[in-house]
Amino acid sequence: MNKMLLEYTLKKGVTLKNRLVLAPMTTYSSNEDLTVSDEELIYYNSRAKQFGMVITAACAVSKNAQAFNRQISVRDERYKESMKQLANVITKEGSKAILQLHHGGRMNQPGLYHNQEIVAPSPIKANRDYAVTPRELKTSEIYDIIDSFEHATEIALKAGFDGVELHGANTYLLQQFYSPHSNHRDDEFGGNRAKRMTFINKLIERIVALRDKHNRQDFIIGYRFSPEEVEDPGITIQDTLFLVDELSYKDIDYIHISIGHYEQSSMRDKDDTLPIITKIIERIKDRVPVIGVGKIETMNDIENASALGYEMLAIGLAALADPLYVEHLIKGEPIHKEFSKESLLPAPLYERLHSWLRNGERGYTIK
Repeated sequence: MNKMLLEYTLKKGVTLKNRLVLAPMTTYSSNEDLTVSDEELIYYNSRAKQFGMVITAACAVSKNAQAFNRQISVRDERYKESMKQLANVITKEGSKAILQLHHGGRMNQPGLYHNQEIVAPSPIKANRDYAVTPRELKTSEIYDIIDSFEHATEIALKAGFDGVELHGANTYLLQQFYSPHSNHRDDEFGGNRAKRMTFINKLIERIVALRDKHNRQDFIIGYRFSPEEVEDPGITIQDTLFLVDELSYKDIDYIHISIGHYEQSSMRDKDDTLPIITKIIERIKDRVPVIGVGKIETMNDIENASALGYEMLAIGLAALADPLYVEHLIKGEPIHKEFSKESLLPAPLYERLHSWLRNGERGYTIK
């Protein structure tokens, strides 16, 4: 049996029932007050029976962090009970519950609430149709944001989560601080590559210190990143190799790449056909495990991805379609590729799939 289907123990001694992870996928399905809905609880519970680790959808760490409608929130103590419910439906099935902590920065959709203010490292508009020019954060406000991540982590810890993942990918705030496109600051949080990592460094230090304060070495800390940006200037593979090298020496439990295909090579340099993960593994050696993602469906995909050096694999679309995905893999049965009520998805997410996924694409159908 492939190692991805077997137990895996992280370096701090936490054992996962397998190395497969439910990818953090946005559901757009919270209650109106941004607490976790019953439909979301059913969705996460059904997948937790399968996966060694479940990473939730991006959870806003403050009101100002909210990026889109019906995004779950952990902005203050009012959300603690909601977080307890979410952690419980995952952990009671033997899966590790990881809360993904998020701030949208300049990617926040305008008009989400009255007097909304969109902020970022620098007043540079994102290359998105809906984007507006953000207000540049004051240095003191950056420390306030770090405080909000720390407070959200404390709520997660007390609510029963097994860990948190810092969302540093997909052009959101953490990535905006590291990017030469979105960060033109001249204070301690901007400058060259190393200085643009200051926000990330301080944030991780604070989260690790909180774990130590609570004497919870079993509390998992992960970091997600996107390896390139299409903007010029933008994050390059060399920037990312510097980033992951720095991360690999920190007291975190994994890093999680965000790419469209697990074998993906450079978007910026079409002549460079070497998979990005190959370069990353070569740089970080075995200092920290990497979670891979991107069009992983079959056992053949899993074996190929495993051979590239990923220690864990996050499953996205296939896990949405098939609540029994891992069970079908173990039994050697075909995975289900039909989206229906039996998929146990929140209604808003199910409806969005109709516009995201062409019927028949990659063999998936929508009932």
